[in-house]
Amino acid sequence: QRPRQDQGGQPNPTAMAKRQKTGKILALFDVDGTLTVPRKQADDVMHAFMADLRKKVTVGIVGGSDLVKIREQLGDQAEKDYEYLFSENGLMAFKHGALLKATSFREHLGEAKLQKLINFILIYVANLDIPVKRGTFVEFRNGMLNVSPIGRNCSQEERDEFERYDAGAGVREKMVKVLQAQFAEYELTFSVGGQISFDVFPTGWDKTYCLQFVESEFDEIHFFGDKTYKGGNDHEIFESPKTIGHTVTSPEDTRRQVTEAILNKL
Repeated sequence: QRPRQDQGGQPNPTAMAKRQKTGKILALFDVDGTLTVPRKQADDVMHAFMADLRKKVTVGIVGGSDLVKIREQLGDQAEKDYEYLFSENGLMAFKHGALLKATSFREHLGEAKLQKLINFILIYVANLDIPVKRGTFVEFRNGMLNVSPIGRNCSQEERDEFERYDAGAGVREKMVKVLQAQFAEYELTFSVGGQISFDVFPTGWDKTYCLQFVESEFDEIHFFGDKTYKGGNDHEIFESPKTIGHTVTSPEDTRRQVTEAILNKL
């Protein structure tokens, strides 16, 4: 059984004894809903907390968003401020600000398949009957596609309204099921994250992808994320036997769980 923690649960004693070899700890964090309110900037309290945490353990960030969006939330020097920063689930991997590796979705899938996928998505969105549509329904990133039925150009108010609407209507969930059936042979994963979108990437390119860069360096890897349920973009890394997973509900809850699971035990 993996040494998983959920809402303050305790890891198993055998795993803890094993990890006490050198005390090398990595605290790995999701961004939206974990360090920040979704798509908002981290506040001064969180910045101060993370700065203090970095003095005690190694800290890493793993987000589904690209580097530009992570910088908007965590600061212009985010990839230098944190020992490790993994944007796009680790498909863009940085250590102390230096690029370790960049992995390309386009090269992996091929242009013909990529266009077929994008065309299908755009036609599907065009036929959707939802209260609001704006622009940028497909955002092409280095390692994935980000698909938004409402469009990423929506305002924060529209973003909040869509999240509430989607919770009842299941717009993203239904769209994902259609894409899974239509493109089964592409071996893609569709991962719901944030308020308005879902990510599309080759199976195995979820947030566990980033672990290859750190798993041999640490005895204990704690992961903190909010969307740890099946289908959420934190699920695979939360469930991984290589991590101690923590489900959090807000930035405040993140600070509480980090304090209980790591700081109080140093």
